[in-house]
Amino acid sequence: MNGAHICPIKNEKLLLSTDGSEFSEGAIREAIGFAKRCSSSLYAMTVFRTNPEYETIAPGSYEKEELKTKEHLDSVKERALKEGVKCETFPCYDDVPHKCIVDEAAKRQVDMIVIGRRGSKGLAKILMGEVAAKVIGHAPCKVLVVPRAARIECRSLLVATDSSAHSMEAVSEALEIAKRCGSKVIALLAIRNKNESEEAQAHVNAIIELGKKEGVAVEGLTPRGRLYDVIVETAGGRGVDLIIVGTYEKTGLKKMLMGNSAEKVIENAGCAVLVVKTQ
Repeated sequence: MNGAHICPIKNEKLLLSTDGSEFSEGAIREAIGFAKRCSSSLYAMTVFRTNPEYETIAPGSYEKEELKTKEHLDSVKERALKEGVKCETFPCYDDVPHKCIVDEAAKRQVDMIVIGRRGSKGLAKILMGEVAAKVIGHAPCKVLVVPRAARIECRSLLVATDSSAHSMEAVSEALEIAKRCGSKVIALLAIRNKNESEEAQAHVNAIIELGKKEGVAVEGLTPRGRLYDVIVETAGGRGVDLIIVGTYEKTGLKKMLMGNSAEKVIENAGCAVLVVKTQ
């Protein structure tokens, strides 16, 4: 089964946040692809930040950046229409980019936000690491972070778990995607020492059993090492195209599964990372 042509996640509404830089390319491509496969409503936005002092130094810069933003959003809309996807585009004027993105997601009741991993500096800078982290921490829905070159075909998934409630929500999401797309699933729980080995193995064995009930083949791994290192290395070495992690709603990135290791996974993984929210 080719997951590249099957709707991996049941999403009725998607919000793409793009800054017009090359680093948003992966997010744009995958958001349009998801909307096409899933018959989802697609919204595309750019946060437009103004700087009065810069305008004083360089008159006309505001109008130039505003025109550039409009042209970028028009190009996104055109790309979506070529794929048969209707796309509503709009700029958001705010000096707090993450708040603008989160507020629009809540207002439009979207099911998933799609963002790039890094952004550009300048008058309209958004989606820097800090902004992406704050979007993840405060979003009312799932967040998909897509590196520029990443392609999500859902052939091989890695779900990072620590046996907590929010990590089990990520496990459920991974199994659901795998059922839809015929994906292989790796359930990974990293350990710090041998004393944790037995408990960790019991947990991944339980996930393997859950997979069997859903008709999904799950491979359980309990490697020893720093969590973000083993996740990134395993994903890269095993051809994983989507990492799935969990977090509690509106508690900040540092409260996510694995603490700040999740941030390092998102920063360093070559593939996309899906962050699943738990109420």
